Amino acid sequence: MNDQALPNLRRIDPATISEAGPAGFAQAVTADCQPVLLPGLCRHWPVVEASGRGWAALSAYLARFDAGRSGQAFIGAPSIAGRYDYGDGPDGFNFERASLTLAQALERIGEAAADPSLASVYMGSVPADDCAPGFAADNPMDVLPSLATPRLWLGNASRVACHYDSFDNLACVVAGRRRFTLYPPDAIGDLYVGPIDHTLAGQPISLAAGAALGDERYPRFAAAAPRAIVIELKPGDGLYIPKLWWHQVEALEPTNLLVNYWWDAFAAGPDAPYLTMMLAMIAIAERPMAERRAWRAFFDHYVFRPQGHPLAHLPAERHGLLGPLAAGNYGRIRALVMKMLRGG
Repeated sequence: MNDQALPNLRRIDPATISEAGPAGFAQAVTADCQPVLLPGLCRHWPVVEASGRGWAALSAYLARFDAGRSGQAFIGAPSIAGRYDYGDGPDGFNFERASLTLAQALERIGEAAADPSLASVYMGSVPADDCAPGFAADNPMDVLPSLATPRLWLGNASRVACHYDSFDNLACVVAGRRRFTLYPPDAIGDLYVGPIDHTLAGQPISLAAGAALGDERYPRFAAAAPRAIVIELKPGDGLYIPKLWWHQVEALEPTNLLVNYWWDAFAAGPDAPYLTMMLAMIAIAERPMAERRAWRAFFDHYVFRPQGHPLAHLPAERHGLLGPLAAGNYGRIRALVMKMLRGG
């Protein structure tokens, strides 16, 4: 673990929240929407114990749960050194995609680790409940709500391009060291983000964060670079990454496994903020600047509320649709929005 990064990153001893359950985790960890280091969070897991005995032992452990279902894997030539990214052409990538079962991926990862002349393998976001049923029960994460289920990220040494998630993320290192480089959400303008509809694995990535320092194409990155939080985790450690925090993830060993969980710690219903942003893009983004400023004032007043509740000057019983969402207003507002979208 890189102790030099600790002054920039809040650290919580997992023992202090292990008995508190999801409510305690939400209060202690997620409420501030800041990254939190949780050293030793999952060191008691059987899978971490297996990884300590080497890749063969870890592969044998995971193979017990293999359901034989296929998932997508990235296959990279040795020349890319595990840096999966865009290719030279505007529509291309520097890797190929293949459909592999968990057992096939484990075998190919082990072979590539033993022979650097072979293509590297990276298989990410594998739903454990689908491809490795029983894994979650054997390696529980009791501090999260039940809807947060594990996903497996396994491969050779690699670098996952700097991106954000629209859900809260708990990353647990199982095998191999992982280096995380984090940037706050408001660094987005300095990160030179790529297209939102042509991505490596679903999320837009920062073009600047993966380029050489001082790249003349990305002059504003000089403002983001000093804000980076860099931390290395060893097997057994956990890291909470709030939604919209940018993160680049490097797997530093020839064989690696990470388990993560995604969930929305503050959801009031099924609708996601990202969908709201997409709708706002088509409704507002190309209107005149002066009108966009006017709408920004209304968004600030009603949505972001920097000065508090927009009807704080009235008694609560007169807040109507702006009353608490949990009091039935979520459904009322949603029904109104759906009626408007239908042209009603």
